[in-house]
Amino acid sequence: MAQPARASGPTRILISGASGLIGTELVRQLRQDGHVVSTLVRRQPHAPGEHNWAPGAGLLDTRLIDEADAVINLSGASLQRLPWTRAYKKEIVQSRVRATRTLADAMNLSDRPPAVFLSASAVGIYGDRPGERLDESSSPGDGFLADVVTAWEEAASLAPVTSRLVLFRTGLVIARAGALAPLTTLTRFGLGPGIGTGGDVWPWISLYDEAAAIRHALTSSLSGVVNLVGPTPATSDRITRILAWAMHRPHLFRIPEWTMTLALQDAAKQLLLSSQKIVPDKLLSDGFRFRHPTVEQAIGAALPD
Repeated sequence: MAQPARASGPTRILISGASGLIGTELVRQLRQDGHVVSTLVRRQPHAPGEHNWAPGAGLLDTRLIDEADAVINLSGASLQRLPWTRAYKKEIVQSRVRATRTLADAMNLSDRPPAVFLSASAVGIYGDRPGERLDESSSPGDGFLADVVTAWEEAASLAPVTSRLVLFRTGLVIARAGALAPLTTLTRFGLGPGIGTGGDVWPWISLYDEAAAIRHALTSSLSGVVNLVGPTPATSDRITRILAWAMHRPHLFRIPEWTMTLALQDAAKQLLLSSQKIVPDKLLSDGFRFRHPTVEQAIGAALPD
């Protein structure tokens, strides 16, 4: 049976993980664009447009999928919650795979699968690759996060072939909250540190550009893997020094690699001591323009005077 015709261009959008850092900004931008946004929540709904689901049990009302022109998946346990115990590592994996699989299964059961499925992913898939230029065609690396993201993306690939799939691999999001928060706190008290040697390249993107790039992918013809990182790579020293400068604080300390590894174990190696020179080739080729093309601009936007 032929599917009912949809309106031209996605206007009704269903989002999971909308209450997080990225989701909150994305919902703001989408609604500013005039889109009708509905969100999936794991608690009792108490606001217009909220709908309950239970991804841990694989439960989602397919009627919500029938009504959506696009589905955006942002679900996943925070990587910034430390330490990564064995139990929490399991949660990091399962929270991503189960939520994504629940969405994919519901889309396959839907009478009207969405035209677009945008599913979050992460640059952790590339692993520690010092000196390499990493674009969307680069192979996966090694390590815990590489394995997590591989399983995450495999779950997303189970969505219907009729839905255009975009896997957006996000780097360090520059914002007051999120991954930058611990460094911001230390810097505020005059303890702004360099991390390890300071020469590792951290793939970063401003919070505004992260949401704007997802919006761009929503209405473009992009498909497959898309790197969501800023266009000018920056070392960890450059990022922490600019952060200290923006906060009018010193940048006098350095945390040795061995100290971080002892304190944070695998999380230190995966999040802070890996080097990834990742480029957003697909976004740039598709005409996306960054509002904050340098990390100085991104930090300035996150920490205005």
